[in-house]
Amino acid sequence: MNKKVLTLAGVVALTAMSLAACGNNDKNKASGDLNVTLKANPVTLDPAKTIETPSSSMQIQSFEGLLKYDKNNKVVLGEAASQPKVTNDGKTWTFTLKKGLKWSNGDPVTAQDYVASMRHWADPKTKSQAADRVADLENYEQVSKGQSPTSALGVKALGKDKVQFTFSKKLPTVNVRNNFASNLKPVNHKVLAKEGSKYGSTSDKAVYNGPYKVVNWTGGSDDNWSYVKNNQYYGKKNVHMNKVNVQVTKDNNTAQNLFNSGKVQETSVTSDYVKGNKNNKELHTSLMATQYYLYFNGKNDLTKNENFRQAVNYAFDNNQLAKKVLQDGSVGATGWVPKGDMKNPKNGQDFAEEAGHLQKQNKNKAQDYWKATQKDLGKKNMTLNLLADNTDDQKQVAEYLQSTLQKQFKGLKVEITTLPHAQHVSRDFAGKFELNLTDWNSDVPDASDFLSLLKTGNKVNFTNNTDQKLDDLLNQANDGTKSASERYKLLQEANKQVHTNADGVPLYTAAQAHLVSKHVTGLNYGPFNTVAQYQYAQWKK
Repeated sequence: MNKKVLTLAGVVALTAMSLAACGNNDKNKASGDLNVTLKANPVTLDPAKTIETPSSSMQIQSFEGLLKYDKNNKVVLGEAASQPKVTNDGKTWTFTLKKGLKWSNGDPVTAQDYVASMRHWADPKTKSQAADRVADLENYEQVSKGQSPTSALGVKALGKDKVQFTFSKKLPTVNVRNNFASNLKPVNHKVLAKEGSKYGSTSDKAVYNGPYKVVNWTGGSDDNWSYVKNNQYYGKKNVHMNKVNVQVTKDNNTAQNLFNSGKVQETSVTSDYVKGNKNNKELHTSLMATQYYLYFNGKNDLTKNENFRQAVNYAFDNNQLAKKVLQDGSVGATGWVPKGDMKNPKNGQDFAEEAGHLQKQNKNKAQDYWKATQKDLGKKNMTLNLLADNTDDQKQVAEYLQSTLQKQFKGLKVEITTLPHAQHVSRDFAGKFELNLTDWNSDVPDASDFLSLLKTGNKVNFTNNTDQKLDDLLNQANDGTKSASERYKLLQEANKQVHTNADGVPLYTAAQAHLVSKHVTGLNYGPFNTVAQYQYAQWKK
């Protein structure tokens, strides 16, 4: 789902033909527009309503926060003039804006724009599915429930160029900084007030403070749009590509053909391509802070059955899934939290490695739990539907899951439904699934971000299950009173509890693979910032 996902701007009526026409057809010619692909349609340009990767991709190019990622994926100053002043035992962060910041329409960027944005996230009228990103601000609970006005939220303007954030508790510094860099973007408060609920629904219903303006995107079904250099951007001198044309390309073969013919200079590719082209110097692969899971719907008679959930948890060989099905650099999950996410503050050891191999295939246990399931429900034959994205790689994973379950559990039939990403996300939130192949892309190197997926009340807890012990452990870990070591220990206990309850099955940590033209430099991908930032792209001379 990608914080994500888990999740772009207007249409220039660019078909594949028109994209090619404005593209770089001569691969030896390093000039002109940069042409790229995206494998799913974005939903919105409103940061407060963004929960999936395609929308995030669009916003990364067009909005900038107080902090940002540099070309090496390190968190650095964005619109902030200097590092924040941190007071109140770490709970209050005060930023001063750079001088002369402007929106793409010429309006000044002010502290009030950040205040309006945070209030927009928390306002229950917004119906934000990603409000957890501002949930640590003081008084968020009361504001989000409509019990207090949005003005009570822990953010205020101290003049035009100074904005202060007050959190309800002390948070890990790295989490706060990554959240500012990844998510907490401002909105032009005048445009937001004018557009209301339609803000960001098309490219002309937003204005931009980032390197690019989004043009010709008329909504979530558009397959083509462009990023045009924002001449009001303070760093415009360092933005080398004047225009970036985007084409949604869901079919892997089409994406490869566009790249091989020189019509696009960057595209993501799936495992089928990676398998046969590992020596291609234009192929770039890296692991993401993205974990894929199989979720159970807690309201379905079969999938809410604990014996069935346990059976499925023991059914899969995650290494086989990663190495033989995907073959794109992804690695099999050993637990709910992926490797490389969090480190022990005492010894620097990896969280997942210290937890041990909590997710391991055991066919005998799987069979025992399946027989217990049949006995519980008084049925020998059952049918389930598995929901997945309609991309090539997710279809392959879904087919592997289907084959494994049907082979191991006699009497079980698994049907597959694949949908475009935006429709899949809609079904997630509506709870319209039985088995659900979904993912979470973390913004912070903290195990709590993954473990909280199953916390009661979390809007992305699609299982709808409740585990009071897990809730208690996470609440203790995140109450702001624990030392780093105490908190780490509690998160490890929470990790064990997730596996005890088996509300979902961790499958694999995803790799990303991109083809980048040998004539282009500056496009880098990191675990917490998985989308290339085109402001750093340049034609090689």
